[in-house]
Amino acid sequence: MTVADIADRIDALRAELRRLGRVVVAFSGGADSALLAFVAHDTLGPERAGALTAVSPSLAPEEERHCAELAAAWGLRWSPVVTDELADPAYTLNDGQRCYHCKAELMTALAPVAATEQATVVLGVNLDDLGDHRPGQQAAAERGAAFPLVDAGFTKGDVRAASRALGLVTWDKPAAACLASRVPYGTPVTLGVLREVAEAESGLRRLGFRQLRVRHYGDLARVELPAGDLAAAVRRRDEVVAAVRAAGYRYVTLDLEGFRSGNLNAGLAAG
Repeated sequence: MTVADIADRIDALRAELRRLGRVVVAFSGGADSALLAFVAHDTLGPERAGALTAVSPSLAPEEERHCAELAAAWGLRWSPVVTDELADPAYTLNDGQRCYHCKAELMTALAPVAATEQATVVLGVNLDDLGDHRPGQQAAAERGAAFPLVDAGFTKGDVRAASRALGLVTWDKPAAACLASRVPYGTPVTLGVLREVAEAESGLRRLGFRQLRVRHYGDLARVELPAGDLAAAVRRRDEVVAAVRAAGYRYVTLDLEGFRSGNLNAGLAAG
């Protein structure tokens, strides 16, 4: 994208937000929702743009802290809101519709705030997200959420380019899906499982690995890292193994195919 292209895309996003008038941003702290929250605040002001972060065991503790830090730095009108998707048997069952039930719970938590403010709940969905298996988008849309990044024509690359142009520290932040996405479909999602995944990933981040997934297979952890980090992980295998075992896993494996966001969805297609 050229500088002019980026400016046009940001202007389109601002126009879409003005059309909505008042918004409540579902703010996870990732690159997409961070750009949306920043531009909404900058365009509409704190009176007409708020940001809420859904806090539950499926959110890594580092992510909640990151949201709070960004909100303070940018002056966002922000607060956390507790969600309880683990109380829903349809969610913990962990079939191919788990994300639907998760977003339904998110909307249940955010909708009352939006109604009080006469605002629209907006999510940081971009055009590239539309091609993957994401039933959560359907659940959110059914409950009145809007996707301004989609309406303004943003791809994931556009989000990062625009974020960089605006000076946002999140422009190159690795994707960080909810912790339940590390659990293969058919394996029940429990508090214990989510804690193990969170602790294992936190341990690896303390070793300096930024982009990663720890896939949960009972007492076996399958670690995904970008191809460029695999050699470092092998060199530091004792530290990697110790970090993952400290979370409760017995076996630690390194996936030689490397990091692939959303790769557990391939099992749905195979089925």
